[in-house]
Amino acid sequence: MFPLIYHAHHTRHNDDLPFWLDMAQQLPGPVLELGCGSGRVLLPLAQAGHRVFGLDRDYQMLAYLRQRLPPDMYLPIFQADLTRFRVSMQFGLILLPCNTFSTLTIQERQSASTCIARHLAPGGWFVFVIPNPILFKRLPAHSEPELEEIFSHPLDGEPVQVISGWRRTRRKFVLSWHYDHLFSDGRVDRLSAIVEHQLSAVLDYREALQAAGMEVAEAYGDYDRSPYQDDSPYWIALVTRRF
Repeated sequence: MFPLIYHAHHTRHNDDLPFWLDMAQQLPGPVLELGCGSGRVLLPLAQAGHRVFGLDRDYQMLAYLRQRLPPDMYLPIFQADLTRFRVSMQFGLILLPCNTFSTLTIQERQSASTCIARHLAPGGWFVFVIPNPILFKRLPAHSEPELEEIFSHPLDGEPVQVISGWRRTRRKFVLSWHYDHLFSDGRVDRLSAIVEHQLSAVLDYREALQAAGMEVAEAYGDYDRSPYQDDSPYWIALVTRRF
């Protein structure tokens, strides 16, 4: 049930899709999305005519994605860990959206960077987004649970409440999501997820990429491609191979 609820929630927030579609339009060659999940980004890319491949380690998410594919669409999807994957081809564009890169530990980030460099075609781009770590570090140590939004359950139309909260340590920002499915008879079914973001500085990401033979060629602070600043909501990096 979680992939269904996750997808219903996150497809309400698609302000990043024009950015990813534009990136795929600019670069030739196949596209690989790491951490493709339920296909929120992957499917629109495929429907726009791009040759896309998806990779995720969560079997349930991939199973839900396969259920959603149109009958006439073939979409290569692999179950693998993005920190140690191997595919027998290279890609002109490798995407890592949805703030996934910042959930990796230092060791995982370095391993993922090495894998990505190996699969990035000459002249290709690796593009990822993370929440601005400077903003996270400025937040208080914790928050109270807060009702974020309400949407209709995709199966029965009953309301689903999204309640979120967070706590911050010196090294991590831990975000908790609770999805409360409210039934008309008063019952409540809760699904929960916890996401841990590493509070590494932007410089740490640059160093991991450089150690893998890549470098940040451009960086933005939002999906409108505004210059990155300390108060930007994101750090969006466009990365190339150095050799």
